Amino acid sequence: MKKLRISAISYLNTAPLMWDFEHGQAGAEFDISYTLPSQCAAHLRAGSADIGIIPAAAYTGIPDLAILPGVAIASRRAVRSILLVSKVPLEKIESVALDTSSMTSVALTKVLFAKWWGGTRKFVAMAPDEEQMLKQCDAGLVIGDPALKINRSRYITYDLAEEWIRLTGKPFVFAFWAVRRAALQDASRDLDLAAVFQESRDHGLLPESIDRIVGEWASRLGLDESEVTNYLTQNIYYYLDPACLEGLQLFYQLAGEFGALSAAPPLNFLNLATAAMI
Repeated sequence: MKKLRISAISYLNTAPLMWDFEHGQAGAEFDISYTLPSQCAAHLRAGSADIGIIPAAAYTGIPDLAILPGVAIASRRAVRSILLVSKVPLEKIESVALDTSSMTSVALTKVLFAKWWGGTRKFVAMAPDEEQMLKQCDAGLVIGDPALKINRSRYITYDLAEEWIRLTGKPFVFAFWAVRRAALQDASRDLDLAAVFQESRDHGLLPESIDRIVGEWASRLGLDESEVTNYLTQNIYYYLDPACLEGLQLFYQLAGEFGALSAAPPLNFLNLATAAMI
């Protein structure tokens, strides 16, 4: 029986999700690679990965996926790592550089402008380079670890999760685990994928695990340990619960309505009985 291939994201916010794969037995049971969020989706679409932590937006464009229930990268407050950084106030923004490594955050930006912020802006796809983005455009979308290091005293910043929650009253889901149904033919019948990924998340969120992650990542990112701890324990929410599912479905509805994404298929879970108990 060959190993299932996992495509994961090399960002701080996925470190708790990957705990058992990096520190436990699960690591020996799967073939794991790390990449950017948009590339996780590309690998699933191409069939070069079987399981991916995909941007929520990618679910609308890849057929025959099953969501692993209960686990997400979401936020119920300011997320700190998805920012619109601007040289001018919101109403004066005419051009926006959009990070090409993102999918969901790009769609969220377009929805916020179309639904609530008003006006027609010029959107320009660019590599995630803050300086170059703001040389060419009034504002730029910065995501992931680079957003955590933004010097907010230099710019006007808008936390996109915070804006979404303020305007809708619902959490925002940035990413979740999904598996290609065709790949399950190669998996052991005894393998409970949902349990494997949920348990890895649970073990990664234990206080001693968070302490270890913080110790490794704070110096790597040049951030204070308290900032990293707060980010992992306060800003990121790792559960795909009913409130998050409502937020996700509203995002799909609005993104489709305003042309930011194609129409989303129904939310299909790997184990419908388990999903119903979230």
